[in-house]
Amino acid sequence: MVPVGADNLWAEDSGGSGPVVVLLHEGVGDSRMWDPMWTELSTAFRTIRYDVRGFGQSPPATEEFSLLVDLLAVLDHLGVRGAHLAGCSMGGTAALEFALAEPSRAESLVLLAPGITGFPEPSEPELEAEFEALGAVGDVDGLADLIVRIWGAAGSSPEVLEQARSAARALRSLDEYMQEGEPVLDRLEQVSAPTVLMVGDKDVPALIASNEAAAKRIPGCQLIRMPGVDHYPTLREPRLVLDTILQHITA
Repeated sequence: MVPVGADNLWAEDSGGSGPVVVLLHEGVGDSRMWDPMWTELSTAFRTIRYDVRGFGQSPPATEEFSLLVDLLAVLDHLGVRGAHLAGCSMGGTAALEFALAEPSRAESLVLLAPGITGFPEPSEPELEAEFEALGAVGDVDGLADLIVRIWGAAGSSPEVLEQARSAARALRSLDEYMQEGEPVLDRLEQVSAPTVLMVGDKDVPALIASNEAAAKRIPGCQLIRMPGVDHYPTLREPRLVLDTILQHITA
């Protein structure tokens, strides 16, 4: 457990003296999304992952927090100066915030369907009302089914549903305590770390649009489109994601 303010984060550190890879999970799952590639990555590199407050094995938040401050706290606690970051969705947002705030510490980025804060999002009042109604009564299974319906267009599976349940349990903690960082959209030209951005063609259309726009703004960014992949890329195409991370770090 890593102390962050008044709370704690569950973290896993493979140890070792090689290059450091930090894996940042999405908002519709937890750090287990990296299970399919954990063994191979941790064999080749010092690999670190953790659960955001309220997700997976991390207790719910009891105070306001931000993704960037918690990421910095984990790295500092583990004595990590520079790292390669792979972040999915919410984790991609954190990776971009880190690369902009601490450019000398971000050695490379692999962004999987990253959240591009500052990009206009469509208003969806019916979905928001459905989330609020299910959240008000604490219907974790109903919330998980809704998450899969929106973000799991490639189909449900036990692994995808369990990821969605983890996110459903964390929603209240996020809604009440997580503070958004400064939007990244208009600062993407300042990203200096070598970057690969991967997005699936079955992801949410607005997110695909934001990712394509981001790839054009990030200097030298390589855009990889993943056919048949939704918002759970590490569960749908783990080999492609793993090979991309390995090639990007060793390039």
